[in-house]
Amino acid sequence: MTAESPVRVLVVDDSAFARKVLRQVLSNAEGVEVVGVARDGLDALEKVAELSPDVLTLDLVMPGLDGLGVLRALTPGASAPRVVVVSSAGEESELAVAALQAGAVELVHKPTALATERLYELGSELVEKVRTAARAVARAVPEPTPAAASPAAPVTRAAAKRLVVVGTSTGGPQALTRLLSELPVDFPSPVALALHIPTGYTEAVAKRLDAHCALEVLEAVDGLELRPGRVVLARSGQHLKLERHGPLTLARLDRHPLRTAHHPCVDILFESAARTWGADAVGLVLTGMGDDGLLGARAIRDAGGTVLTESESSCVVYGMPRAVNEAGLATASAPLEDMVALLRQHVR
Repeated sequence: MTAESPVRVLVVDDSAFARKVLRQVLSNAEGVEVVGVARDGLDALEKVAELSPDVLTLDLVMPGLDGLGVLRALTPGASAPRVVVVSSAGEESELAVAALQAGAVELVHKPTALATERLYELGSELVEKVRTAARAVARAVPEPTPAAASPAAPVTRAAAKRLVVVGTSTGGPQALTRLLSELPVDFPSPVALALHIPTGYTEAVAKRLDAHCALEVLEAVDGLELRPGRVVLARSGQHLKLERHGPLTLARLDRHPLRTAHHPCVDILFESAARTWGADAVGLVLTGMGDDGLLGARAIRDAGGTVLTESESSCVVYGMPRAVNEAGLATASAPLEDMVALLRQHVR
């Protein structure tokens, strides 16, 4: 694909009506060409080989080879199509998160699992995410492994000296899986995360991360304590803010839209970390489209804190880290494979 050529899309769905809607929505978008449709996983793989699309829109629940099977069968590499999962929340949430961890770069939420005109509601979001996916870089995705069994005796934890806040978007589930799975059980700082993902999926993200990490990973609830050994993931559809009460740092959920289109918003999380922890706040900006996190990174640096960014070499989309780096706000940068070592240097 060149800058002038359209994004070539293969639509994969076992519902004839859904294929019709997705094809129509994408065909009406400027700079997008639907090169074919597939009715199931095996048909999708045959069409990929025949048509070499830039992007797949991928249903997950299909007869025979399902969406996860398609993802795992795609040959890794620069020529592989990028995958946008089109999924319903609820029973499909864990499948969708597994697909994101397996290499899908975007997720679009179906407003209904039924064959109704409501499927047209996903139009603008679908087009935007197909375009984002087309610009994403294919990265090798290590197979996540279950976390090692917890030690028989509880880990003794000293009071935290630093707080770590993390923001990410496109490619975030893969990046978070890799980052958090490498953090040891005695990591000395509480961690709070903001991930751009549609409403209804963060509980599944937290559960899957928890299964692959030595640390405890929880979806945020109002009043939840942040402490060493715990990772708190902002709930999709709401902002996560931090409050400090003496030695305690608590999660606060904010449903108001405020000034941003992102819910949760990385800037809002980072700014609250700057207010509550000042020079002891460490912000980490990972792969993602756009510049959410830029204002929050500036707030952390103005408070004397530290801002780390993922290097372009490992980003799926080098947008959010680029914005922070170009503004001169990054204390240091590293590829994802070196990020834990860099992070540990700043939380001692």
